[in-house]
Amino acid sequence: MSIFKGSAVAMITPFNDDMSVNYDKLRELVNWQIENGTQAILALGTTAESPCLTTEERDNIVELVIKEVNGRVPVIAGSGSNCTEIAKQTSIKYEKMGADALLVITPFYNKTTMAGLKAHFKTVADAVHTPIIMYNVPGRTGMSFDYPTMAEISQYDNIAAVKAASGDMGLVCKCARCINDDFDIYSGNDDITVPLMSVGGNGVISVLANLCPKETADICKPALEGDFAAAGKMQLKYLELINDLFIETNPIPIKEAMNMAGLNAGPCRLPLVPMQDKNREKLRGELKNLGII
Repeated sequence: MSIFKGSAVAMITPFNDDMSVNYDKLRELVNWQIENGTQAILALGTTAESPCLTTEERDNIVELVIKEVNGRVPVIAGSGSNCTEIAKQTSIKYEKMGADALLVITPFYNKTTMAGLKAHFKTVADAVHTPIIMYNVPGRTGMSFDYPTMAEISQYDNIAAVKAASGDMGLVCKCARCINDDFDIYSGNDDITVPLMSVGGNGVISVLANLCPKETADICKPALEGDFAAAGKMQLKYLELINDLFIETNPIPIKEAMNMAGLNAGPCRLPLVPMQDKNREKLRGELKNLGII
């Protein structure tokens, strides 16, 4: 069974002006997402600035999201690490909290071989029963699966899906050919959601959805029904905004856009800094063009 079909939001972490986590705003945003058609909530993805959160903050965020969602949609918790033992222990902890799925990233910085990737994911998968989504994002980690390795790992018990954030549709197509029917592919890039779904993907884990949850869900709905022309038309409408959301390092632009739209995401924590003025004005112009502000 798929963890979800359609649009999942890779939630930002809202901060107060003093850089503390704004838990009240997080609770509000979770409910707003569900009310606007988001099919799953990811806590502690890249967009959440998870590397700049303390262990206590990460645990508090996962616990809050699970309790606030209260079974209405699946909750995915980011439990990965470049340390296999930490990834295993964190996955066990979030499973006990009640997460519906776990997002486990490929080891970053220290990287590894394909044999090391298989051992890393097998160790984590063997420690839990909760479905695991592999997170392939070479722009962040400096490494990527090759498709035979992904196909092999997809056979492990409770390895359920991959979040494909390489932007490499060739790799996605190869994986779609060699994985089993019980394994799902989710886009980790808003700009290729529809192309990825056209070759068998089940949806997107989206940055855009932080600002446009209904619109992101509406892009996925016709694609799930096989109407890729309609889905593609909607995605193209938001393509310039999607590109602007990555004009600087994510989540700088999405938090800026949310603040412009009155959603009060707050600032980013260092080392992320406010947008450059020229990029801020470009983003503001596209938000006006779309009638978002």
